[in-house]
Amino acid sequence: VQLQASGGGLVQAGGSLRLSCAASGTGFTIRAMAWYRQAPGNERELVAEFTGDGRSRYAESVEGRFFISTDFAKKTVNLQMNSLKPEDTAVYYCNTRATRWGRSYQHDFWGQGTLVTVSS
Repeated sequence: VQLQASGGGLVQAGGSLRLSCAASGTGFTIRAMAWYRQAPGNERELVAEFTGDGRSRYAESVEGRFFISTDFAKKTVNLQMNSLKPEDTAVYYCNTRATRWGRSYQHDFWGQGTLVTVSS
């Protein structure tokens, strides 16, 4: 599975950005799609996740400001980011967990990362 993310950039505090990610490849079933981020000097952290059973969860720091949406049939995931803050500055990574057809083990796949910079 390959993931291609887009939509990062520079925005002023209070502004909005929308990240998009598309997965490609065959032989896998998508089980979950998510966005992570990593700021300089910090560990990679989960921002938002949407699972195949319809559940979503968010990091507490983005709850109410960020919204994840997915289309599992099209293998796409978007992240609408509103009311951005300077502390949201990070490289954002698209992630998917997927299983090979006929198998149960879930593999993690990562996109290349897209930089989001929020100026104060």
